[in-house]
Amino acid sequence: MEVIMEIIHKIINNIWPMLIVFTISIVFIRFFYLQNHRERFCLHKEISYLIAILYLWLLFQILTNTETNSFSGFNIIPFKEIFRYKVGSVMFNYNVIGNILIFIPFGYLIGKYVNPKNIWPVIITSLATSLTVELVQFKTGRSFDIDDIILNFLGAVIGYLLYIGLSAINRRLPDALKSDTFYNILTVVLIILGGIYIFGYWGVIFK
Repeated sequence: MEVIMEIIHKIINNIWPMLIVFTISIVFIRFFYLQNHRERFCLHKEISYLIAILYLWLLFQILTNTETNSFSGFNIIPFKEIFRYKVGSVMFNYNVIGNILIFIPFGYLIGKYVNPKNIWPVIITSLATSLTVELVQFKTGRSFDIDDIILNFLGAVIGYLLYIGLSAINRRLPDALKSDTFYNILTVVLIILGGIYIFGYWGVIFK
């Protein structure tokens, strides 16, 4: 997790002005959408939508602007690059653990917003997305690595299974713990805790 935080920290340190403008724009667009369509505002749902959008934006910033793999070229041999790294080493954490972790939320989001009846939408979407990223990287002078696709796919599947597990737990909760009021209160608490953590971890960005 520390590896991912370091990558995100580095990227946000360079793009935080754009991130703030993007976030504010999305918030106002959504606000006026709800107003014009006379839809009810629900805090936890709106925060969920916003986080999903920001995550996808940051994900592609990470994938297209960060090169952590020392390999350069075109690798289509599965597991060739994975086995080059010593388990627990910095490169293993970046290239193996990192590629899995960054796609876990991706698989979760597919489950949550598509709500597929089977895993095929997750498989197709994650493979197509990761393959496109690798092809774009290769086209722009960086590396194409089949192992990255495998690891991204594994992360997406883990995220989808996480969604399935949490959904099963949620269905067994008392009705009071499934209400919008409860989730709104929980969202406020998480926002406060998240804000404290972010300003503590990334406060240097705003100095």
